[in-house]
Amino acid sequence: MAAFKMGKVVLRSLFGKPATLMYPVVPREYTPITKGHMTIDIDTCIFCGLCAKKCPTHAITVDRNARTWSIERMKCIQCNCCAWTCKKGSLKMENTYTSPSTEKIVDLVQGPPKEEKPAKEAAAAE
Repeated sequence: MAAFKMGKVVLRSLFGKPATLMYPVVPREYTPITKGHMTIDIDTCIFCGLCAKKCPTHAITVDRNARTWSIERMKCIQCNCCAWTCKKGSLKMENTYTSPSTEKIVDLVQGPPKEEKPAKEAAAAE
């Protein structure tokens, strides 16, 4: 009797859909609530540093004078605290994962140069 049960399983496996994904050919579709990796829209960032203060693992560093924002990908635990505290909404959690690596990855993003306000003397001289 065991042979008939096994034959049924073999036939179902032969003619049914595969149980696994064809990963390299068909990429996995992530759900909208998947926490993947942090991205920043550097054009809207004001370099206030709230994201660095709220990060529980201190993975984010913000340098206001140099206008740089960096994140250590191996330290980040994808908790999304930094995105919740961002005033301007510059930080977003993408639903794709960071590619695996054997080295520590530090992403450094340089912001646009700070616009200089015209001096009052130059405006008064004209």
